[in-house]
Amino acid sequence: MRDMGGTSHTERVLSVLRDRFAPARSAVAASWKRSLTLYGLDPDQPTAPQTVTETELRLAREEMEPLLRAGQGALDRLFQAVGAAGCCVLLTNRDGVPVDRRGVAADDKDFHRLGLWPGAVWSEACEGTNGIGTCLAEGRALTIHHEQHFRSRYTNLSCSVAPLYDHQGRLAGALDVSSCREDLNEGFAGLIASAVADAARTIESQAFRQAYAKARILLAPDMDRTATALLAVDGHDLVVGATRQARLALGITDERIAGQLPAADLLPLSGAEDMAEAERGVILRALARAGGNVSAAAKALGFSRATLHRKLNRLGLSGQHSVKDDINPN
Repeated sequence: MRDMGGTSHTERVLSVLRDRFAPARSAVAASWKRSLTLYGLDPDQPTAPQTVTETELRLAREEMEPLLRAGQGALDRLFQAVGAAGCCVLLTNRDGVPVDRRGVAADDKDFHRLGLWPGAVWSEACEGTNGIGTCLAEGRALTIHHEQHFRSRYTNLSCSVAPLYDHQGRLAGALDVSSCREDLNEGFAGLIASAVADAARTIESQAFRQAYAKARILLAPDMDRTATALLAVDGHDLVVGATRQARLALGITDERIAGQLPAADLLPLSGAEDMAEAERGVILRALARAGGNVSAAAKALGFSRATLHRKLNRLGLSGQHSVKDDINPN
């Protein structure tokens, strides 16, 4: 394939070996160089991506089950937004293997021929610069548009991808929207990229809430307001989980969580007040459902009776007439 200047795509890719400054000027050129020198790939290699076995695909889906379960609604909404524009939606594991897909039946033949299908391996090490593989290699959202792809056979593709992180903040996979329409311009690709990033954050947030279904979920202060920084806090106000965004914003590590990290140590005064107000609401609702019976409310909340009494005193609730001191409840 030739561009408007008459230079073949392969010649353009190979040019990064001759220009030692190209990788520093361009992230795409840096990826092309990795593809050539680190992975030893050929830009003119004509076949579709290799595929995993049915057993390997089943195991990959099982490993991704929490994100898949959390993501079904977001995947459906994303596909409703982009499907009519000739796009398919893929959710992959961390190896770049799609484990779920949305697509219009009329476009399936073209996407299947290109390998945009469950079971294909889209890692950068296998396919060179591409949306899924390069997103996973660099751990960031990006768009690989047309001739930015390493292989010549993919220069009609435009792929907008965002990484997916699990409930422990670890890179788990990627969310991709791909189009094989040559008339898809970079402006529209930018709109798609924004939708993909929003959907990825929704999936991560839902998966986090499902993983810590018995904990209280707090929105942590975050410098990047486009991110979702969530904390999971137990009944003792200790952090038991944090999203990747919260970990980055607040310096949270697995070691700090394992060492019993008080949520109040991470939040500014207003956040601590919000947390106390939220806790007050949870306790008041439990007491209301238990008719004011402290023992019954403590059991419903998963506390000991003594712990709930301490919380009542700390929150200024112990003197309320609706709270029954039930040392010997019936």
